[in-house]
Amino acid sequence: MRLIARTLMAALLLATSTLAIAEQDWVERSNANAEPLLQVMAKYAPETAAALGVEGFDAEVFDLKPQNDLRFEADAARVASDLESRLAAERDARVRQDMQILIDTARDQKATSELNRRLMLPYFDLTQALFQGFNALLDPRVSKDRHPAALVRLRKYTGREPGYEPITKLAQARTAERFETAGLTGPWTVEVEQALQNQPRFVAGIRDLFKKSGLTGWEKDLKVLESQLDAHAKWLRTELLPRARTTNRLPAEIYADNLKNFGVKADPRALIDQATLSFVQTREEMQTLANLVAKERGFPSSDYRDVLAALRKEVIAEDALLPTYKARLASLEEIVRREDIVSLPERPAVIRLGTPAESAAQPAPHLRPPRLIGNTGESAEFVLPLENPNAPPGTKMDDFTHDSMAWTLTAHEARPGHELQFASMIESGVSIPRAVFAFNSANVEGWALYAEALVKQHLPLNAQMGTLQMRMLREARAFLDPMVNLGLMEPAQAQAFLMKEVGLSEPMAKQEVDRYSFRAPGQATSYFYGYQRHLALRGKVEMMLGERFDARSYHDFILSQGLLPPALLEQAVLEQYVPARLASR
Repeated sequence: MRLIARTLMAALLLATSTLAIAEQDWVERSNANAEPLLQVMAKYAPETAAALGVEGFDAEVFDLKPQNDLRFEADAARVASDLESRLAAERDARVRQDMQILIDTARDQKATSELNRRLMLPYFDLTQALFQGFNALLDPRVSKDRHPAALVRLRKYTGREPGYEPITKLAQARTAERFETAGLTGPWTVEVEQALQNQPRFVAGIRDLFKKSGLTGWEKDLKVLESQLDAHAKWLRTELLPRARTTNRLPAEIYADNLKNFGVKADPRALIDQATLSFVQTREEMQTLANLVAKERGFPSSDYRDVLAALRKEVIAEDALLPTYKARLASLEEIVRREDIVSLPERPAVIRLGTPAESAAQPAPHLRPPRLIGNTGESAEFVLPLENPNAPPGTKMDDFTHDSMAWTLTAHEARPGHELQFASMIESGVSIPRAVFAFNSANVEGWALYAEALVKQHLPLNAQMGTLQMRMLREARAFLDPMVNLGLMEPAQAQAFLMKEVGLSEPMAKQEVDRYSFRAPGQATSYFYGYQRHLALRGKVEMMLGERFDARSYHDFILSQGLLPPALLEQAVLEQYVPARLASR
């Protein structure tokens, strides 16, 4: 009997091992398929590739040489064509799905480049891009062995490295060579002026990064770069600003392409109607809750706007901000475990305050993702900015420095939201196509807003108020963003609406409208769109499974799929998860 038992155990272990190898095999094959597209990314945007974890590009700089757009389009088309030729021969459904993700990504990136080349005058915030590249490379989470590459990258930016021209000269040339092309839309004057205003903050941020790194020998090169950027700023004022557009509106084709790239597959006007209806419904729920909170707290007015204003006055002192957010994280993790909502990863979540340069680049709470390729333990970071440097003088962004918001914001950015999503991917070993190239705002922001809803009922009343306020904001985004970009509303009107009806501070409302207008037109709609898709899918699965529906296993499966866009995620759930649950006892 012992021999039989040992034999059976050995067979079981062998079968398990074989299955694990087979499971790993498809991931490895998908990763190999992704390599050509990763190399294209690394060729034209090595700073981004290096930040993701692609090795060998820490010292490289983005390509601004002549015809960089045409060369990129040709390379993307080549990769897509090669994958398409091999797709039919692939038998593994998971690998096929990943190949389709790669094909769609290459085709979409090529189409976006062609569209921008046809309609838009080339421009981007160069100083911010340089800061973000150095910020990723000199990140304390990155091995110090990689940090010296920043010195080489710095010399290449300045043109002091043999074979390289100053990056400012190349950026100006790529813009100036299109000055005489008729019909191109330039950047919005507000966008350029804000970039000029923030340039000193980004330069100071770069200097601070080098100081903290412990590297030596960078001072002279950085001084050269500062001088070049000052000259670049003068060029922007004299040459670009006169050619900038005086309205925020983009060409309709560009805005539609933005929506597609952010994962929002919806007609803008239909989105406006749907989001407006949801906003009105949430506002009614908010008012019902406001009555309870006002009674509980003894507030003189129960109007939801007044209740939100009163809660915002319950300010957390600056030295208590991080401890408070960490305490709320611990409470949320306890709720998730107690209610069996989703499995939590082993690694702890990280929360920190943002630097002035980070706040200029992204003046709202956000998550800095970890390295997604070759991760050796690096964690995502939930970053809290203490200010909006672009806010009007004398105003204060106090939207996130009170307890009612600490709960919801932590649920969104940390757990069970963004941080959990990325940590789960890293620990489960999701394929590169699903972790990197399937990425879009609809799946990422949709999950985070859905995560807020998962814990809402378990929160104190004041925290539930914060949750509904953020839901109203995401609904408002979904109709304000397209309205601003379709010319149905001016940015100033959108800002006033957000302050009055959603209860945002002036600096917060300002950064919101900046997002719609030029920072990322279309992106703000992805929260509501992705959230709605999550709600609809869960409702469908609950009806199909009945008593066999289990929230934890469902959410674990969702996270195991990486960053699949809504349509592919639904396909995976209906074709894999639901049949497996129905077959289980």
